[in-house]
Amino acid sequence: MSASYELNDLEHFTVGTVGPPGQRVFYLQAGVTGTLVSLKLEKQQVAALAEYLAGALREISDDPDAIIPEADIGLIDPVEAEWSVGDIGIGYDENADRMLIMATEVPSEDDPDDPATARFHITRGQVAGFVARAREVVAAGRPPCRYCGSPLNDDGTWCPCSN
Repeated sequence: MSASYELNDLEHFTVGTVGPPGQRVFYLQAGVTGTLVSLKLEKQQVAALAEYLAGALREISDDPDAIIPEADIGLIDPVEAEWSVGDIGIGYDENADRMLIMATEVPSEDDPDDPATARFHITRGQVAGFVARAREVVAAGRPPCRYCGSPLNDDGTWCPCSN
């Protein structure tokens, strides 16, 4: 069974990749003093999370453009995934004025009924910083094919639909 996490008052919350375009592995990383959690995600999960958080930030803020994003920070080494993320849920704690990101592990064959979870409570500034960084990281991949929208091959020149 993988470890579960509940982290409040985060000092570090970011997304990043390891590897060259076409072979990148995406990570969500959160940390407080003495604890650093890295979770493996898919590119589509990062993009969807960023867009959902951007919308949520607009809903809870009178002036979302006035929110100062936390500094653009990259991944902290060593980057070793605790587990792969299956589902992601988002909530808002109005009393604490924190967004809640809840990630659930992809169920394993050995223990499909008890996946690990990670709950990260993040500030509005951390949300804004995450959204900006996630958009940047997602856009840094291989360019899309102009015909079908799928990523071009590793050197960015060819797509199977062009045959």
